[in-house]
Order: sequence, then structure tokens, then C-alpha cells
Amino acid sequence: MKALVPMTAAVLALTSFSASAGVLTEDKILEAQSKWAEGIVRIGEAKLGGGDYRSEAQKLLDSLYNYNNGEVLFKPTKAKNDQFRETFEEAHSYFVTGVVDEDNGFAINPWKQVRFDNHDIMIHDDFAVAMGNYFFTTLDEKEVKVEYTFGYRMDEQGDLKIVLHHSSLPFGS
Repeated sequence: MKALVPMTAAVLALTSFSASAGVLTEDKILEAQSKWAEGIVRIGEAKLGGGDYRSEAQKLLDSLYNYNNGEVLFKPTKAKNDQFRETFEEAHSYFVTGVVDEDNGFAINPWKQVRFDNHDIMIHDDFAVAMGNYFFTTLDEKEVKVEYTFGYRMDEQGDLKIVLHHSSLPFGS
């Protein structure tokens, strides 16, 4: 793992370490990424099968994002006019359509698989940043490469939550 660099006050403000929350490890980050990938696939499967895909998206957001505990900095991949999603409802809209007009339901595409390829993970107390590419596989086996940076923090119950989600298509895509 590469050396840690000093974090800005804004990033440190997102953290509020609780000794009882547990220890943040790279394995916990990898587990959260796996759960995120599985959740995105599950949302699309529910849509295809006529299931409650909106509820699946709500479960993903509730379990992995910090909206119920505080702020989340969320810049989704295919956001053009409304680049940032400040509320749970706006994030939910991005994944399955809803309150933001430009949303087409990224997670209901559907995707067959999501694979993370981490460039690096930096951990500082109860805050971590992971950056790299993730690859979304379509039902016809085409792979879409997306660049991402996710910030994670441990909540007071010891659960890992996403507090920063930034993703974009590679330059020139």
C-alpha cells in the first residue's frame, strides 16, 4: 500500500471516529465493494423479472450509503445537468429513475456483473478512500469501463458507509 498523504480539513470533517465502531480494514472495503456490485446487479435482475427494483435500490442505499447518518458527496457517472446528488431521493433516482428529470435508471440497465479494479486504497483511522476502475458487464457480454473514487467511513455501529461516490467515464468516451 502506498504512503498516506495528509487529508484536507473537508475530508477529515466527514469522519467522526468512534472507538467502539471497530477497525477499518482493506478487507472491509473489498467486502463493501462486493456488496455494492451485487446490489447493482440485483436491482437490474429485479427490474427484468418484474420485481420490486425500487425496493432493491433502497436496500442498497440504506445498507451502503451514509444518507441516514449524514452527508454523502455523490457525483454519479451519467449525470450531466444535475451533477451532484445531495439527498437519498436524488441518489435513488439516479439508480432507478425518480425525482431528477435526466435520470434513466443506471442500475436498471441491467448489468450482468460489476467488477472492481482498485488502483489503491488508503485508510486513515475510520476513513478510507478507494480509487480505480470498475467494469460493468452488459447482458450481451460487453464491458463498460468507469473510473471511480469512493470514500468510506465506519459509523457508530461499526458498519462501513459510503460518504463519497464519484464516478465518470474515461476521457474521450
